[in-house]
Amino acid sequence: MPSRVKPQILSPRTTRTGSLFDDQNLDLLSHLLDDFIHIPGTPIRFGLDGIVGVIPGIGDFIGGIASCIIIVAAWVRGVPYPVLTRMVVNVAIEVIVGTLPVFGDMFDIAWRANRRNYALLTGSVYQPRKYSRQSWFFLALLCLGLIALVAVPTLLLTWMAMHLLASLFGMDIHLIPRTR
Repeated sequence: MPSRVKPQILSPRTTRTGSLFDDQNLDLLSHLLDDFIHIPGTPIRFGLDGIVGVIPGIGDFIGGIASCIIIVAAWVRGVPYPVLTRMVVNVAIEVIVGTLPVFGDMFDIAWRANRRNYALLTGSVYQPRKYSRQSWFFLALLCLGLIALVAVPTLLLTWMAMHLLASLFGMDIHLIPRTR
């Protein structure tokens, strides 16, 4: 009679990782992408991400894909979701700002998203609560900044439209009623 042993199904987020996502390999990857070339006589360092980012159109996209390797490794190693989100935001900032012609390339070299993400990965593996709290705080500040980016121009446009209508048509428009 055959034995009825159920196969064990492992979650993709196991803590057992292969040699591909070792600290040593991820450190080397972040070093190659962000700071393995040193300009003599200056403190400026850059890597393949900064070199590839110079290619118009696809350079920053290719660099962003390479940066995702560290994020995938963090997910496989069980890094908390707030830290993963912060890592994705680091790469998104690098890719979006990096698309600007000259300033973006300088920002890409200075931002070093891969080194930041590697530091987040190693820190959150050894001190998950501390890095989760820091990441929640960072994400809250990011949300407040995005709200300000929407609210300030909206309020400015509303104010300008009210004054334009008042000057063109002699209308006195007030959003807040005046008390007499």
